[in-house]
Amino acid sequence: QVQLVESGGGLVQAGGALRLSCAVSGRTWGGYAYGWFRQAPGKERDFVAAIDWSGAGTYYTDSVKGRFTISRDNSKNMVYLQMNSLKPEDTAVYHCAADSTGWGKEIGDFGSWGQGTQVTVSS
Repeated sequence: QVQLVESGGGLVQAGGALRLSCAVSGRTWGGYAYGWFRQAPGKERDFVAAIDWSGAGTYYTDSVKGRFTISRDNSKNMVYLQMNSLKPEDTAVYHCAADSTGWGKEIGDFGSWGQGTQVTVSS
């Protein structure tokens, strides 16, 4: 079982930046892929970014490509989402998730979730 705790959300003006962190605990850190998802009020939860078990494979939804960067620090059991050039439409609760297959390519493979951290971007 993997436990995930997000932090780093907050209120920022459009054009600003935030870095979200996800602290991972559990026995199977190294073999997992990790992802970030977001859910805006009244909308479904959407995929944002993922990173595979090696860190070499990263995937992004089109709307954040070139602005967001996902990374992992295996020495600290941490996953990060650096968000630059933020837009009001990025406002959402951001959730960290774990994929036991290690690949991070299939949304349905993400089976463990954190509680989320709120990101609000003002115009």
